[in-house]
Amino acid sequence: MTRRILTPAFISVFLTASALTVPVFAADPAMVKEIEVSIDLPAITNPAAALRYTHIADDLKAAIAARLVDRLGEDGMKISVDLSEVELSSSFTDAIGAADTRLVGAVKISDEKDNSHFKTYELTLDVNQAKPFFPATVDLSKLSANSDDFYNAMIAAFADNVVKSLDK
Repeated sequence: MTRRILTPAFISVFLTASALTVPVFAADPAMVKEIEVSIDLPAITNPAAALRYTHIADDLKAAIAARLVDRLGEDGMKISVDLSEVELSSSFTDAIGAADTRLVGAVKISDEKDNSHFKTYELTLDVNQAKPFFPATVDLSKLSANSDDFYNAMIAAFADNVVKSLDK
């Protein structure tokens, strides 16, 4: 009989205590103050790559910002991406799916007011990781590394990976 009385009472107390503690752990996503993307375009030796990737820094910055539109503010984290030009230029020399078809960048996340928002890592994104970002109508067997669909998918996939890493 004691067991039957205590069990419902314990469950009631546990559920009440749990409900009170949930808001403590549920935090709003961290805000982002600044996004910076850089690349040394003059260092790209492949003329086709240099022409194709002329605006990659602006395009990647815009893609990251679009994914964070509800998290941009006056205070918060700074995201810096320094793209490696060697990997970009070599992507034009190989067919799609080749190991060199990738974007590589050093990503740095920092926050002047919150040291828990600090990380630095190298993000390498190959064409296989970008496949979900290709339009459904694209024939991957005929896709060229210098096409708009390829470029847009690589930018979208890279931006998604940067944003996903913010809250990890």
